[in-house]
Amino acid sequence: MTTRAELRTEQHKPRTLWRALLSAALILLWLTGAGLGGPLFGKIDEVSSNDRTAYLPDSADATEVQRALDDFLGSDSIPAVVVFASEEKIDDAVADDLTAALDEATTAEGVKDGSSPVIVSDDGLAAQAFVPIDTDADVGDVSTALSSDLRDAVPSGVDVYVTGPAGFTADLVAGFSGIDGILLLVALAAVLVILVIVYRSLLLPVVVLSTSLFALCVALLVVWWAAKFGILLLSGQTQGILFILVIGAATDYSLLMVARFREELHATDNRWTAVGRAWRGSFEPILASGGTVIAGLLCLLLSDLKSNSTLGPVAAIGIVFAMLAALTLLPALLGLFGRSAFWPRRPKYEPERVAEVSPLEGRGLWQRLARGIRRRPRLIWISTAIVLAIAAVGVVQLDADGVPQSDLVLGASEARDGQRVLGEHFPGGSGSPAYVLVDEDRLQDAADVLLADDGIDGVSVTAEDSPSGSAPVTEDGITAFGPPGTPAPEPTVIDGRVLLQGTLADAADSADAEATVDRLRADLDETGALVGGVTATAVDTNTASIHDRNLIIPVILGVILLILMLLLRAILAPVLLILTTVLSFGSAMGVAALLFNGVFQFPGADPAVPLFGFVFLVALGIDYNIFLMTRVREESKRHGTREGILRGLSVTGGVITSAGLVLAATFAALSVIPILFLVQLAFIVAFGVLLDTFVVRSLLVPALGYDIGRAIWWPSKLSRRDAEPEVERLAADDATAEETIRR
Repeated sequence: MTTRAELRTEQHKPRTLWRALLSAALILLWLTGAGLGGPLFGKIDEVSSNDRTAYLPDSADATEVQRALDDFLGSDSIPAVVVFASEEKIDDAVADDLTAALDEATTAEGVKDGSSPVIVSDDGLAAQAFVPIDTDADVGDVSTALSSDLRDAVPSGVDVYVTGPAGFTADLVAGFSGIDGILLLVALAAVLVILVIVYRSLLLPVVVLSTSLFALCVALLVVWWAAKFGILLLSGQTQGILFILVIGAATDYSLLMVARFREELHATDNRWTAVGRAWRGSFEPILASGGTVIAGLLCLLLSDLKSNSTLGPVAAIGIVFAMLAALTLLPALLGLFGRSAFWPRRPKYEPERVAEVSPLEGRGLWQRLARGIRRRPRLIWISTAIVLAIAAVGVVQLDADGVPQSDLVLGASEARDGQRVLGEHFPGGSGSPAYVLVDEDRLQDAADVLLADDGIDGVSVTAEDSPSGSAPVTEDGITAFGPPGTPAPEPTVIDGRVLLQGTLADAADSADAEATVDRLRADLDETGALVGGVTATAVDTNTASIHDRNLIIPVILGVILLILMLLLRAILAPVLLILTTVLSFGSAMGVAALLFNGVFQFPGADPAVPLFGFVFLVALGIDYNIFLMTRVREESKRHGTREGILRGLSVTGGVITSAGLVLAATFAALSVIPILFLVQLAFIVAFGVLLDTFVVRSLLVPALGYDIGRAIWWPSKLSRRDAEPEVERLAADDATAEETIRR
């Protein structure tokens, strides 16, 4: 005679088979996507650009001038300034040797025609030449080859530097060169170590890490083709953030799913039932968390800077696939492996123990912390808030008004050294002039303004019929370049406008040069002239960054507040969560400012650093509050608000701490890329996430919520006495649901 258990087993077989087939299909689908996206890791530079002008708003003066440069200069190139320095004076013989070396080196592939002659400085201890590099070539490789060839060819005792726009572009290319190699390896290694420590398992960390990697590969597949077709702009900076964000977020979501799965394995002996329950329990917090991050990232679309506005959709695509992988691929893998995924520490089927043991019992860290909050909630949240507020005071020391281009790359820099030598012997802005686009009939008026400014060392106008391509401009007008009697060349006129070039007296990326550009724009206002060039691009970028920061931060706060209100069905709790997260962000920025200035001695910070730090810290930091408060709300329906807060803290403490460590480790990995912006962002986000994990979510939010009590859910039903607790009804519902599942 067939027993009821045997009959139930027979009935489960077809359902189990279909679940296994569905899981296999999902795994195959993700495997296909990863197979298509994986090979693109080495091809990202084909669709990315680090040209700062390309990311300026179309309305910026520097953008309009940049568009006109190709027409006036007739060359799609980026200038390299070659600097020769010698301890002894450069005589005619040495100058001839330098010219021969330059002529030979500039025949290489990637160097365009039109290099200038070697110009010796007044003190005779240095010389310079301007070499156009083809923008379609690999500027980094061409600049490096040019420098190497010249070093081999110049006389002994002469040092060679390649600087200027091409030199600094080469520095950036070299800085970002490890972004799809060492960055990814460091991030994955850090995550793997943390997962092995957390799970004390061999297979499960591989399962979780595979989920994150597959999410990244498929996200990269979509982003790469979007950039290929010009839908999105991609830079090295955006690429690095995408890698880190997807790995960190996908792992965090996976940790939540795995924690629920392990919890359910203690309560049921059927792995597919456990997967289903874990999926239902994780779906809302993962969806809410990912949705919050996506909403915050899409607020970057309001940015004037394309480098910011394009990061929003690129990173949002990454978060979408991180969520999808955690909600589809991971459950499929967990269902196929079952308890074996946790080997050698397999969860035991212990339904009686699960029903009897309270999460507040025991001597674990989170149980002890919950009991401490129960005893002194007000003391804990007030003291914690005071400490965070004191740390936030340091934010007034943050210098986020921009940094010179020469300081964007950390460590040794040939371009930076060359610019320093150039400034010692020539006008500091040589090779990176201020371009002034003005109507032909206002040429002399604009030239007079430039000549009268102490920040300008000389003025010329683009002229096609001049041997050098330009002609000097003085108070008397355009002058001839040649023997007496040589007629003055006519300026090149395109669409009724001419292009003036003002040689800056100071280094093009210096604060003095930026001040010169600001003065010129003010003084040239009545002429209708537009000022562009490297320095103007930096000025416009900083202006746009500050505008974005002031606009987007309040918008992000409002959007996240609305999402939390919908999720928690309350007003007071979301407001408090936002306030605690902002306080945490302020503390992280305050500590960062003190360390940046006093310990690391950074030259400053880009205006986008606070904005990006805010986006990631608030959007990601609120994740942990979402993980906590969704569970607290669930427990509050059963046990009342104060008991629910303590239970929620005890149950989620381990998984949220692990998630925080993973996210902090992945963002910290950004610091292996020697780019100042990424190193600063890595510290701010990593430190801020740890602050959120160990202080805000563990102490401040639970203690504050416990002190307030049921009123924290105002104005929902949970805030009213007659709404809590509903233990008996929920217990009956659970019993009915359990019986339905078993049948």
